[in-house]
Amino acid sequence: MSRIILLNKPYGVLCQFTDPEGRPTLSDYVDMPGVYAAGRLDRDSEGALILTDDGALQAALTQPRFKILKRYWVQVEGVPDGPALAALREGLRLKDGLTRPALVHIIETPPGLWVRSPPIRERRRIPTTWMELGLREGRNRQVRRMTAAVGHPTLRLIRCAVGPWSLGNLPSGSWRELNGADLRGCSA
Repeated sequence: MSRIILLNKPYGVLCQFTDPEGRPTLSDYVDMPGVYAAGRLDRDSEGALILTDDGALQAALTQPRFKILKRYWVQVEGVPDGPALAALREGLRLKDGLTRPALVHIIETPPGLWVRSPPIRERRRIPTTWMELGLREGRNRQVRRMTAAVGHPTLRLIRCAVGPWSLGNLPSGSWRELNGADLRGCSA
């Protein structure tokens, strides 16, 4: 039986199990031999990270041809208008090519959101906005590059779901094991 866990990766944690510089890694949160991250989150991103010992599942979650939906809560600087949201929905030309269309809508602050340490920078005269953004591809720092391209730099980025698995009320730094019933719709 495959081992599959969902970790709510905290801000500042590397998506690897060791670091020669002594920075926080997955081993500070997960003590389960033989599992590896299926995909990555940047050190300055938070949220849903799947770890597994199942190579086929790892491939299904990370290879763009499988088009697994990954959803993000994104706090951006300013208030995106209709044209900015339309550009995200239609796809943007970035330095590495055209992105696939994103699912995007403005949301309220996500319920149950944990405090980030350190907190984001706040500017008295510039409001912030939360969006939920869904992608079926995973380029390096893609969400951050997309929001910057439409004039709204990302201040906080939380992956809230990978395929059928969402964070729910899982606290930052905690994990839960997923069972076979959780696998529906997400096999290679």
